[in-house]
Amino acid sequence: MIDHVNVNVRDFAAAKAFYTQALEPLGVKVIMEFGQTAGLGNDGKPDLWLSERGEPSGPMHIAITAPDRETVDAFYAAALQASGTDNGGPGPRPEYHEAYYGAFVLDPDGNNVEAVCHRPSD
Repeated sequence: MIDHVNVNVRDFAAAKAFYTQALEPLGVKVIMEFGQTAGLGNDGKPDLWLSERGEPSGPMHIAITAPDRETVDAFYAAALQASGTDNGGPGPRPEYHEAYYGAFVLDPDGNNVEAVCHRPSD
């Protein structure tokens, strides 16, 4: 349903560094960049855009699908290493549904970035 999302950030360089490192375990990388704007995604298509345009977007929740629970764990570790702030470590969230497994980290602008796997554990 959604083709792409743009997040306005306070500090483009800091945001780009955070998202590049935090999303690397998910196979996400910078695909396009011009000026103070970068498009991140995989398979050649940018799905998440970062732009420095004055004020950052209000606090947002951005959830990115992970293929398995190990990738959620790797995202969480990478995001914390990239200066993210813990907002809920990796684990099951049965209140959402039986197989939901996610991890939450706040980015430098306070956005809640999540990696989520909807597959049951093996």
